[in-house]
Amino acid sequence: MGRGANAPDTALPADTPVTEAALTPATAAPRPPAAAKTAEALDTTTPEQRAAAAAPATAPTRALGKTIASLGSPTEPGLWLKTPLVKAEAQGRVTNLANGKSSLVTLIPIDGPATAGSRMSLAALRLIDASLTDLTEVEVALEG
Repeated sequence: MGRGANAPDTALPADTPVTEAALTPATAAPRPPAAAKTAEALDTTTPEQRAAAAAPATAPTRALGKTIASLGSPTEPGLWLKTPLVKAEAQGRVTNLANGKSSLVTLIPIDGPATAGSRMSLAALRLIDASLTDLTEVEVALEG
């Protein structure tokens, strides 16, 4: 599976039980101002949050699979991925398969088969250098 060039292969065995990870403030952000119209204004994550989220995983990860991500609601703040690959909210990581860039995100479950697409926050798409208007293939992993 495509991992970032500098990311260690820390995948957990498939039979390791999944526990809900403590969600990190690194993925939360305040709502954008009502007048925000640009990607820069809508992305309310701080430079410190972006640096922490882009840092390589420090805890073991478990790959959940690949999904095609599109832009979710640009006014919903934070670093998140709404995906049918999880059944409960958890801390995870998405990796842009085109360039290897990754971001820590909150994984939020949505209904649908695992093969259905996912919606990603504007901040997370920007952090992994993905187009805001195209569909982006990402690898999704549980972290922690």
